[in-house]
Amino acid sequence: MIVKPLMPAAGELVDGVFLFPVRVYYEDTDAGGIVYYANYLKFAERARSEYLRYLGAKQQEDLQQEEKTGWVVRHCEVDYLKPAVLDDELLVSCKITNLGGVTVIMHQEITRNNELLVSIDVKAAHLSLVTKKPVRIPKDLMVKMG
Repeated sequence: MIVKPLMPAAGELVDGVFLFPVRVYYEDTDAGGIVYYANYLKFAERARSEYLRYLGAKQQEDLQQEEKTGWVVRHCEVDYLKPAVLDDELLVSCKITNLGGVTVIMHQEITRNNELLVSIDVKAAHLSLVTKKPVRIPKDLMVKMG
């Protein structure tokens, strides 16, 4: 069995904002040729996951520990402003706007050539996947997020 280490996170941190590139594929579009509304949430989720990876979080290890932990979206507000289409090169940003002991609020924007297409505010909670109850965000991750 060939085991490869995880690739470094895609994206970069610029002035406190994580930037993650996304290309629109055919599978992302609807019958009208524009990105299906739910796929913007997938793009945002990928960016948040890469941001956590960039910060050094090891999500798979968290899932394999005896005290399994993970993140769940508790609340999400989305404002769809303009459509994206096949082959567009998008940039998904992530900026933490509020950091609590067990929750984080993140503002995300999806842009094309600096044009705002979608604005998303997400509240995510860190919880035990065993008890399904909130648990504190690990201190080392809090420091990196803060």
